[in-house]
Amino acid sequence: MSKAMFFLPYSPWFTLVRRGAVGVQSIRHAHGSGDTACSQKMPPYTNYHAERNYPMPDEPFCSEPSPQQRALKEKEKGPWQQLTDAEKVALYRMQFHQTFAEMNRPSNEWKTVLGGVFFFFGFTGILICWQRLYVFPEKPITLSEDWKSKQLQRVLDMKGNPILGLASQWDYSRNDWKK
Repeated sequence: MSKAMFFLPYSPWFTLVRRGAVGVQSIRHAHGSGDTACSQKMPPYTNYHAERNYPMPDEPFCSEPSPQQRALKEKEKGPWQQLTDAEKVALYRMQFHQTFAEMNRPSNEWKTVLGGVFFFFGFTGILICWQRLYVFPEKPITLSEDWKSKQLQRVLDMKGNPILGLASQWDYSRNDWKK
């Protein structure tokens, strides 16, 4: 066995994957899904489902609160004038994952889709150029004028698609019926 086999997990790609530069976390970060205290409880693992057209989910976003969140819930039972704005936002975040403004915020997913489309357009263009240079360097015989004229003459000789019935009695040279 070579020594390179023992050092395979320590390649630069493995380091990038381990640090999160390549992988699901980087994709989520690029599309703007922020981490919250209860983000590990997102669907499909829970019944939490809140969208713009269905804003009231069946269960709260954070069903297992931390000790700080439990203390905040106890403080919520008192008068709301004593709560600061940050505490009110924290209470809201325990119930809902996103605000309406965050739901309506445009995502950057169109950039990923457009990048994929342009990648495949470029790959297709390179493939066509390669085929023109190496696979089919000259025109096929079916595109030559000589072959086209031979095919046309063959169709005319076979007298394909004759005109039958009442229309066959029409004389096209005189624009009148044949007598």
